Amino acid sequence: MEAYLMQFIDLILHLDKHLPEIMAAYGHFIYLILFLVVFCETGLVVTPFLPGDSLLFACGALAATAPEGMDIFVIAFIFLISSILGDACNYFIGEKFGVAIIKSERGLIKPQHVEKAANFYARHGHKAIFLARFVPIVRTFAPFVAGIGKMHYMTFAHYNVIGAVVWVTLFVGAGYFFGNIPVVKHNFPLVTLGIVLFSILPLLYEVFGKKLLGKK
Repeated sequence: MEAYLMQFIDLILHLDKHLPEIMAAYGHFIYLILFLVVFCETGLVVTPFLPGDSLLFACGALAATAPEGMDIFVIAFIFLISSILGDACNYFIGEKFGVAIIKSERGLIKPQHVEKAANFYARHGHKAIFLARFVPIVRTFAPFVAGIGKMHYMTFAHYNVIGAVVWVTLFVGAGYFFGNIPVVKHNFPLVTLGIVLFSILPLLYEVFGKKLLGKK
């Protein structure tokens, strides 16, 4: 039983690596699985460990090589809807139960993650909802903190949708166009890291670029 549990945990945590075998075993149910994983990664404060950027990239790459099994437009739509709904859910969790969850003695979430997201939000204001899309862990907690802070929902929704569109387009598109180049396939972890670093360039500009420009 324990061995099966460990296999299941490994499957979820490294879903991007197991996509071909899951698609072969479950067919079009893979779309439901992908929806749930991204929804939970963005929408539940207790699951920031789920794959995000790498999963989108891997799905884009798989759609390029196996279009009969995974349609690029379908997965892009699924990721878009699941990430928007996930952030919205996370916002409402923070608004309704955020303070109680933080004060809970059960340790449902790590305080340092909330603190990191709160500091991120304090530095960047409303734009943090958009920028957080490209920062793992912070992506999960920024909507939660916005809910606790009673950020106006229409303002939140604006940055939520824009961030989701850019995030999904960037990672799924990069996987589709570059994921199956031999050098990329053989160095997938490094390439994924490179894409993550590229995606946070707007954040780096916000943190360092404006300061440098301000000194000139």
